[in-house]
Amino acid sequence: MARQSTITTDWANYAAAGAFGVELLHAHFERHVYERHSHESYAIGVTETGVQAFHCRGALHASTTGMIMAFNPDEPHDGHAGVPEGFTYRMLYLPPETVRAVLVDARDGRPAELPFARAPLIRDAVLARHVQALHRALSEGAPALECEALLRDTCLRFAAGHADARFVSADTARRPNLGALRRARDSLHETLADDITTADLADITGMSRFHLCRAFARTYGLPPHAYQLQLRLAEAKRQLAAGHAPAAVAAAIGFADQSHLTKRFKGAFGITPGQFAAAAHASAARIGRS
Repeated sequence: MARQSTITTDWANYAAAGAFGVELLHAHFERHVYERHSHESYAIGVTETGVQAFHCRGALHASTTGMIMAFNPDEPHDGHAGVPEGFTYRMLYLPPETVRAVLVDARDGRPAELPFARAPLIRDAVLARHVQALHRALSEGAPALECEALLRDTCLRFAAGHADARFVSADTARRPNLGALRRARDSLHETLADDITTADLADITGMSRFHLCRAFARTYGLPPHAYQLQLRLAEAKRQLAAGHAPAAVAAAIGFADQSHLTKRFKGAFGITPGQFAAAAHASAARIGRS
């Protein structure tokens, strides 16, 4: 009789995004079994493949592909694979003070209750995309403006749609302060390579971070983090065409590294920085010969 293999493909990657107080876990488990435990933070994650089964609130639950698991601080739960092929998931551990700060800012400084997840399993494709995007952004060292925008989207979607504490944002239809918004826009142009934050822009405008981002997007068509990315990509094209190496360009204009530049460049233009540079140099050579 053939001996059954004991080889497991379990793996786990853990990271801490210190500037945001968020912990990250990306893992695949077939054999690992979580004992009953709890976290001081909110634990919000997405099952990417397979089935994760767990006990919580006196019942057995099964999180399948695309579903969200949401555990409140200090809420006991366990976990194990629900199918032989196991499960892959991404989990965010969000400190309560981080979640509260987002909600308070969105209410123009008015107090906000901490949200309490109504159920440990959530079906919400938009929230799932937010969680995955925030996890990737934090783990890849994305710019602060992008991470903060995704953190807001995640916390607000969770609090407004899936928690018992009533969350009502302040009125966002107010007339924008165009002068303040121009100062924020000018700062993005002037600090292209700096990892500027929404708090920095809020100080410049005298607006809350939430309303700054909403008003900026209404006025200029893009939120600050996306506007900053377009500025950086335009500068990357200029520097690449001038003959600078992609790695040097990435370092000069605020990308985490060359791979981050490549990912964003190809996402925007459909080609890599190297392909663009080669085409730009070939075009310049043809012009020089003419």
